[in-house]
Amino acid sequence: MTSSKVELPAEVKTDAAALMASLHLMPSPVPNPEIKYTKIFINNEWQASESGKVFPTYNPSSGEKICDVQEADQADVEKAVKAARAAFALGSPWRRMDASERGRLLGKLADLVERDSAYLATLESLDSGKPFLAALFVDLQGTIKTLRYYAGWADKIHGLTIPIDGEYFTMTRQEPIGVCGQIIPWNFPLMMMAWKLGPALCCGNTLVLKPAEQTPLTALYMASLVKEAGFPPGVVNILPGYGPTAGATIFHMGIDKVAFTGSAEVGKLIQEAAGRSNLKRVTLELGGKSPNIIFADADLDLAVEQAHQGVFFQQRVSAAGLKGLAVEESIYDEFVRRSVERAKRKVVGSPFDPTTEQGPQVTQEQRQRIMELIQSGVREGAKLECGGSVGAGKGFFVEPTVFSNVTDNMRFAKEEIFGPVQQILKFKTLEEAIERANDTDYGLVAAVFTNDLNKAMTVSTSVQAGTVWINCYNALSCQCPFGGFKMSGNGRELGEYGLKEYSEVKTITMKMTGKNS
Repeated sequence: MTSSKVELPAEVKTDAAALMASLHLMPSPVPNPEIKYTKIFINNEWQASESGKVFPTYNPSSGEKICDVQEADQADVEKAVKAARAAFALGSPWRRMDASERGRLLGKLADLVERDSAYLATLESLDSGKPFLAALFVDLQGTIKTLRYYAGWADKIHGLTIPIDGEYFTMTRQEPIGVCGQIIPWNFPLMMMAWKLGPALCCGNTLVLKPAEQTPLTALYMASLVKEAGFPPGVVNILPGYGPTAGATIFHMGIDKVAFTGSAEVGKLIQEAAGRSNLKRVTLELGGKSPNIIFADADLDLAVEQAHQGVFFQQRVSAAGLKGLAVEESIYDEFVRRSVERAKRKVVGSPFDPTTEQGPQVTQEQRQRIMELIQSGVREGAKLECGGSVGAGKGFFVEPTVFSNVTDNMRFAKEEIFGPVQQILKFKTLEEAIERANDTDYGLVAAVFTNDLNKAMTVSTSVQAGTVWINCYNALSCQCPFGGFKMSGNGRELGEYGLKEYSEVKTITMKMTGKNS
């Protein structure tokens, strides 16, 4: 399960032909991977659920059960919170630990993830259906880089000295919040875990984390690496289970902050529940219907490929996936033609086939929702250019689908589609494109393709979104903050901004009693 570090060019990550040319650089999937951890992780120990309940996790490529996992419930949350509070208590090994040592442990965890990257990528593909190559070169690399980034920050978090009026000495401290409840989604299980675990531990917090019930296996394996790295008991606790039980009880009064990535509907419930408990701090990274505005002067080959990747990358399971392509009228027909050709070339199949670009959807329920939205588009008059059907085989596959003649009022143009469905709209003027891009409840990301700097900057400063990409898409980095406007959430993850979500600022003022000479 060991592998050497591989640095691939950015374009290799999303281009199947380049990936094929790079096969000699990468490890292969682990055949018939052993499922080593299926229990609840509390206080650095593996435990059965208090209720004795288990739940299944399935292979989306075949629909077959992989294994049963222990199902955490309220009693298990109580134990996990107790362990996390004890680990955060003044005088505990974690609170006494030097900041530089916290950084060393995060670095050690990154090393262990890199050591086991082939196994983890295999497990991620098995449990989520995403292609092994994408899991290895995108998800695992993103996880490793995020952990190392925050390892470097651990001993660089500091306050200020402030020259206030009077005979006083004033300084600030950035202190950890306390016990953090974290809920991660099924679309990027490993990477989302790193996005939350990294800054929380960097700042000195302890945590209780619930992975998505659809994809619990890599989070549980990560728990074993947390223990192997040397984190003290109770610092990290992992509770697999369902949202209404294990997820809902994250709002325990002993939890000081909640971080959630998922749907806007659940995000609202979380914010309400946090307010009803102890006004715990909340950060939310929610859904998106992300616009991509393509002007006639853009590099058309680049725009078609980047738009394709923005929709279809990893079965289009990212909240950063496109709302719809707003293409300038004069190039609309040619853009549609090229987009359809590209979608028809997309290779759909087993995540472990190195030629596969798109695997299955994560569950049968998710596939059914995608198909319902596709059918709504047909009913409302959009033109189905290609795809539109379930894929062959027993797995939860959906054909790469492209629609033209899409209008803003169509249901599937307004609702978030977590699936491989490209919707191509038409616009005439820059002002119209910006107005329509902002006509949404969401504001996670946006993109603009043009060779006119004035257009690029006008769009990027006018569109209401937390991230705007110019002549690129999905250009994410652990150094840059990520989060949304409006119903796409609040707060930011990643970068230095992410540290602010896991720390409290304390002002300390001391009266100076000495006299000036």
